[in-house]
Amino acid sequence: MTILICGILGKMGRTLADILLDEGTTVVGVDKNASVDLTGAGGKKIKVHESFSTVCEKVDATIDFSSPSVLEDELEWAKKNCVPLVLATTGYTAKQLEDIKACSGKLPVFKTANFSLGVNLLQKLVREAAEILGEKFDIEIIERHHNKKADAPSGTALMLAETANSAFDGKKEVITSRSGNVGKRGNEIGIHAVRGGTIVGEHEVVFAGEDEIITLSHSASSKRVFALGAIAAAKWIVGKSAGLYSMSDML
Repeated sequence: MTILICGILGKMGRTLADILLDEGTTVVGVDKNASVDLTGAGGKKIKVHESFSTVCEKVDATIDFSSPSVLEDELEWAKKNCVPLVLATTGYTAKQLEDIKACSGKLPVFKTANFSLGVNLLQKLVREAAEILGEKFDIEIIERHHNKKADAPSGTALMLAETANSAFDGKKEVITSRSGNVGKRGNEIGIHAVRGGTIVGEHEVVFAGEDEIITLSHSASSKRVFALGAIAAAKWIVGKSAGLYSMSDML
């Protein structure tokens, strides 16, 4: 296989490249900061393009851990070349999410906020807890990431909030920050973002009831767990029919 990594010069991109090269997979890169080709694991050379417009290699799938800013060019290139997409970027606008959905009508697109098996198990447990505990428990989500993370709250925190809210038919309001005299808790789910140091990723979902608290949590100790999940998704999606896929489909 040949895998194109969008954002290959970032930490996640380099982690992906080294794992793929160790497996014997051919790697091509796209990165807006590209100036020279990259040397990966085992001294193997990787061709890095500054944009999708110059990619000439035949690619089996694309993994994107970059930023929403490249999405328009990426979607056009993928449709033109019929290349399946694995989108691991967060922070998309509502318009971009609609564009992704439209693109999935023409080719297979795999999109999730988190590629960790543990986080996807956490998502399932959050849904079950929200259904069982109901309105008598307040729901608060705390997420922690490194100080270089661009978006807040994290895509995973938003995914967990949406999952919990699905138990209430989406009727709860998601509050992403509080300050000042905000008054009594209402029909809401709160999300709180912490940024500092080199924290890879931590998420806690707190169900606070009368005289008891239930906390469901997940902690990642390295980026490798996300890279392995994205690679598994890229291998899985090749040959699939057009559509929008997620971790639940693959699992």
